[in-house]
This record gives sequence, C-alpha cells and structure tokens, in this order.
Amino acid sequence: MKELQFDYKLPRYVFSKAAGRFMRSQYWNSNLSCLRFREGPEPELPNEDWIKVKVKYGGICGSDLNLIFLHDSPAISTYASFPFTIGHEIVGEISETGKKVNGFYTGERVVIDPILSCEPRGFSELCPACRQGNFSLCLHKTEGSIAPGLLIGSCRDTGGGWSSYVVAHKSQVLKLPDKVEDLNGAMVEPFSCALHSVLQNPPSRDDTVLVIGGGVIGICVIAAMRALDLDCKIVALVKHEVQGRFASDFGADEIIFLRNEAYTQELAKSLGGKVLKPIFGPEVIQGGANIVYECVGRKQSINDGIRFSRTGGRVVLVGLAGIIDGIDWSMVWLNELDIKGSFAYSTEDYQGKRVRTFDIAIELMRLGKVDLSPLITHRYALEDFKTALQTAANKGSRAAMKVVFQP
Repeated sequence: MKELQFDYKLPRYVFSKAAGRFMRSQYWNSNLSCLRFREGPEPELPNEDWIKVKVKYGGICGSDLNLIFLHDSPAISTYASFPFTIGHEIVGEISETGKKVNGFYTGERVVIDPILSCEPRGFSELCPACRQGNFSLCLHKTEGSIAPGLLIGSCRDTGGGWSSYVVAHKSQVLKLPDKVEDLNGAMVEPFSCALHSVLQNPPSRDDTVLVIGGGVIGICVIAAMRALDLDCKIVALVKHEVQGRFASDFGADEIIFLRNEAYTQELAKSLGGKVLKPIFGPEVIQGGANIVYECVGRKQSINDGIRFSRTGGRVVLVGLAGIIDGIDWSMVWLNELDIKGSFAYSTEDYQGKRVRTFDIAIELMRLGKVDLSPLITHRYALEDFKTALQTAANKGSRAAMKVVFQP
C-alpha cells in the first residue's frame, strides 16, 4: 500500500527547518525531511467495532501544509503519535467491516469524521465533552485503546487519507447519499469545519460579516452562511483572483483584494467604518463588521480581524494560528471584542435539534443547497506528491483551490 507519512525525528526536524528556510521544496524533496513516501502494509482493524475504507480522494488541508512546513506549535505534538500517515479529508468505499459493525456493507460510499474522541478510543464512560456531543473537545485525545492523535491523520494506528486504505471506528463513518457525488463528498470535512464556526457563532439578521481569507475554508464559511439561509451582508477579503471568483460564486456580496495599502480604505468603506491615522503604524478603524471569521491564521490576518471589528464585535479564529508575535491586542480591550476559537466540528443546535456537524453538511449537499466540488481544482496520484504539494503551496501561481490525492 502506498502512503505518505510524517516521521518526526530530531535530525529530520532540524534538517528540514534549516534547509526549508532557503528552499521550501526541501520539506518534501529530501530523503532527510520528515515527510516519507513509502510502500507499507494496509492498516489493520483495531477491534471488531472498526471499518476499513478504500480511499477514493484524500484532501490536502492547510493544516497538513502547516505540519509539513513545521509551522505547528510544539504543543500540538503532544496530541500525535509518530510516524503517522497524513490525511483527514477522506471519501471512499468500505472494504472490510468488523464483526460488531451493523448497518454498513462492503462497497458503500462513505466519508469519515476523523476526530478520535472517547468512543473510537474505547471508553464506555464518555468524558463530559463527549456526553454533550462536543467531540472536538474530548478530554481523552491521548488515551485509550489506540495511540494519541487528535484526528485520523495524526495517529499511527489508523492510517490516513494520504494512502490507499484507512481504518475508522463505526461511529466515525457516515454514508454518502446517491445525490452527493464523490468530489462533493470529498468536501464534507472542510465544509463541516466552516459550518461549525458559523453555527457556533451565527450572524444575526442584517449583520455585516467579514470573512478574511479566500482559501477553501474561507469560501466554505461563505457557502455555509448562504446554505443556512442566513440573511447578512458578507464581505470577503481575499488575495488571489481565483479566490475572488469563488467567493462571489458562493455568495459574498463584496470582494476586497489584499493587494496594497489601499485595501484598508476599501474595506473600511465596505464595512461602514472610518479610518483613523495614528502617529505611526497601521491605520485604526472606527466601526466595522459585527462578526469576523478569520480563516488564515497569520499575523496580518489576525491584526486585520481585530481592527476591522466594530465595538462589541466578535472575531472567530478559524485559521490555524500558532505562536505569532506582533499581534496588537489594543482594540480587543478598547472595543470589548469577543475572541472565539473554532476547532473542527462536533454537534450543533440545528433546526431545534442537536445534530452532528457532518450530518448537517451531508444533508445540505443532498438537498442541493451547496455543491463544493468546483473547489477541487487539482487531482494527483500519491506518487506525484511533490507536484501536488508544490501546487497546494503555490495556489496563486497555479490558480489552485483544493488539491486532492487520488490513490
């Protein structure tokens, strides 16, 4: 079985950190990097409650690139077990079921909710978070019958989507309706991330919302608000032309391009804010968006999220912010902003019920409220991983959005 693994060892880490500063491709081109392409055995079912899935598409997520570029905080390493096969955006078909699995059959098309919470880890007594359906906040991410890992794709016992086969607990496997084709199904996981951020932090009627970042998650946040029929003004701050086109196609009312200093004036005008000039440094904005979904996780985007929020507004950190210097927190206390993190997906309050985020995503796709398959712009075989990663890491020059592996 072909697979792409992340193998942390200190010499590999040090080499990649040093060489990658001069040539980014060294993170995947060198035999001394942490990324390894190899032929390995298929993952085995940990017990009779698990299912083996043959991968059709395995997406390349921004978090995967963060991992390969060694941008993650060292704190995250405590929630992983090495070496692990990368990939948590997975659509495939069932190839094997454990003896205690009912209702699933070989050949069925499925997606996988990759969070490794209490039930997959073998805990009969669920932690308080899992009892409430908040699987992303599980207290047992490093314990139980399988190795540590936040998700499938960071645990050495499960395999990952960047391979031919992966295993998942029966509680993590969800069937795809006939009306949801494979490429749309490959977008269920990132769409669920966006749905979670919106449903946990919903805009009110007539709010002005700012989405910072025109990558896949930013576009999915826009698509989520429109699929949920939320009546708000959406302004998108994007970097590339292709991102602007998709933002508009999926429902943004206004598109501002992050090209030069002029974007501050343009964005402030779009949000109904006033630009104030400090004695030096970036302009200050008086007024702004009711809610900002920050979908990049970089210094500039977080600073923009804070300064383009109106008094009493909320900034939702959807992007993968790690250790970042140079964030100006002045407007957080001055404008009494609410800063809220958003990780993955769980269970949401939806139409008067508690519903799993993945189920909402699949149902919205089944109803035709959203089709995210156009976001998949590039597909590669696992053997072509160097080209795939080069494309995913240089989206502007390649006009790329979602890049997927097709094992």
